[in-house]
Amino acid sequence: MNDGDPRKVTMTSESAENEFSVALCGNPNVGKTTLFNALVSGKARVSNHPGITAEAQVATSVWGEYQVSVTDLPGCYSLSLDLPEAQLCRQYFDAIPPNTLVVCVLDAVSLRRNLSLLLECMEMPLPLMVVLTRIDEARLRGIEIDVEKLSGILGVPVAELPHRNSAKSSDLNKIMRTQFSEARESSKIEERVSWSEDLVAAVSRPVRPEEANRRRKREDRIDGVLMHPVLGLVFFMLIMSVLFGSVFWLAQIPMEWIDTFFAGAAEWVGVQLPPGDFRDLMTDGIIGGVSGTLIFLPQVLMLFFMISILEETGYLARAAFVADRWLRPFGLPGHSFVPLLSSHACAIPGILCTRLIPNRKDRLAAILVAPFMSCSARLPVYLLLVGILFPGRPLMAGAAFVGCYLLGALAAVISATLVRRFILPGPSPDLILELPPFQRPALMESARIALERGGMFIKNAGTVILLMCVILWWLGNYPFSDMSTEVKALRTQAEATQNIAESENLTVMADQLYARERTQASYLGMIGRTVEPVFAPIGADWQLSISVMASFAAREVFVSSLSVLLGSDEDAEAETIIDKISNSKRDDGSPLLTISSSAGLLVFFVLAMQCLPTLAVTRQETGSWKWALLQFVWMSLLAWSLAALLRGLLIMSGWN
Repeated sequence: MNDGDPRKVTMTSESAENEFSVALCGNPNVGKTTLFNALVSGKARVSNHPGITAEAQVATSVWGEYQVSVTDLPGCYSLSLDLPEAQLCRQYFDAIPPNTLVVCVLDAVSLRRNLSLLLECMEMPLPLMVVLTRIDEARLRGIEIDVEKLSGILGVPVAELPHRNSAKSSDLNKIMRTQFSEARESSKIEERVSWSEDLVAAVSRPVRPEEANRRRKREDRIDGVLMHPVLGLVFFMLIMSVLFGSVFWLAQIPMEWIDTFFAGAAEWVGVQLPPGDFRDLMTDGIIGGVSGTLIFLPQVLMLFFMISILEETGYLARAAFVADRWLRPFGLPGHSFVPLLSSHACAIPGILCTRLIPNRKDRLAAILVAPFMSCSARLPVYLLLVGILFPGRPLMAGAAFVGCYLLGALAAVISATLVRRFILPGPSPDLILELPPFQRPALMESARIALERGGMFIKNAGTVILLMCVILWWLGNYPFSDMSTEVKALRTQAEATQNIAESENLTVMADQLYARERTQASYLGMIGRTVEPVFAPIGADWQLSISVMASFAAREVFVSSLSVLLGSDEDAEAETIIDKISNSKRDDGSPLLTISSSAGLLVFFVLAMQCLPTLAVTRQETGSWKWALLQFVWMSLLAWSLAALLRGLLIMSGWN
């Protein structure tokens, strides 16, 4: 059980006879999380680059008559290292209950390197077994492991897990139940290096050496290109450009389906409920607000599916070596690549992953700049503004999308340079990172990860976004205001006109004008006009200023709040949400979002700190609010300054 501190894991010392624990340990990227998911039917993420598990994961399962607690310890190379993951493992083993089976997961491809941790486990007086992973991959590389002989030499049971897709909980837990027994005597092995070499030589033999050699040469040639200091960066940018362009293109049809669904839902609710505030709240506030975010769910799912495939192939680990050459001059070692990469999903797990950075100053720098990475919460805003800037041009839209990610990354490395030079000076340790092999991606696993991320996205829509939409609707509709003389005149003219089409057009104009007047006179309108001077330089009027202010709680709220502010237009049912926002007008009749204002807001959202939970995690991980305050102030000022500068340059160039 975790008492709140992810670095401290304790277990109860007493359990019933039908209860026991399993602790999974091993080097990074050996397949522990895959085994964990198989044993407990869990949903822990599996990735093909080291250092993904930054803390222990605990889950329970029922194996026949047994109640089992399974703990997935973070990957580490040795329990004696002065690193957070090794410290956590030592804390766990110091407080481990007596009825615990330690499962040491070994990689058949890198058996010799894995044996150091196994020996440390053998020195503990605890029940022990070994699970050997990537047997099939080892054979492809010309290595055949004699499992029975390995078990005989070690004196502990050894089970095979040939491939991630072969992990069957029923088979594995049966093996573990049969091997659970009284604590054995610890093993003291003094000559570890010599013993490891002798053991590997005894249990392994070459198979198909010519084929394995050809495979190694082919992978070396690929690595020579992907890890080249210049070509590697070119390929990374090319791969990302194709990825984001594909996301824009493939998601169009499902986005239309979602928009049609919510439009139909709003229309149905409008018919079922009597006119009044409650109907308006349901159609404009709740349905309109939530749909403004959920319409981007297909793009979110496709993005994470494709990124997961890149992880599974082993490519992103290569990118870490390329990144080290480019990040180190800016004060960030290659160790920070995984936290920064994780921050593209969400800054919170990215900040938590910084625990794996050994140097404290490097860790603080990575924490401060992690929110610059374009997380999934920014996607709806990017998609809206990029779609307005480049309508019907998917290649340009994809390039702009990549540009947003690159701008965030550039701001991160420049900010890290300033932090490491002026606030946290000092050298960074060299990068030591294991290079995983190339492998075929598991499409089902990638799909599961995408669905998991999509579920998190929907959860946000159902909590923060829903709450903000209700609050914004109430502030935008109260206090009530009477119809102006102009609105009354339009309604009178509509009733007196004999032409049906003209009468309907006048009625729509009157409704739109009255809705705008009500919003302007509401509490929300008052707030918007108060903060408008602050955000006017980046292209926001009072309506956009309200949405920007609301987005400081959560970035996703920007699109939803706009949907609520603009309300529904019964004469524009065929319009998508993007069309409705792009066709909206300001008080002076000019477009709500012009080229300059869209570009300015896009830059602002790329760089600004607009996530209260991230600030809370920054405070938690650094131990002080001063770092969270520095993070918020610096990111907000930088975002506002560059957004205002870009908008000014575009206006001067005639792109208003």
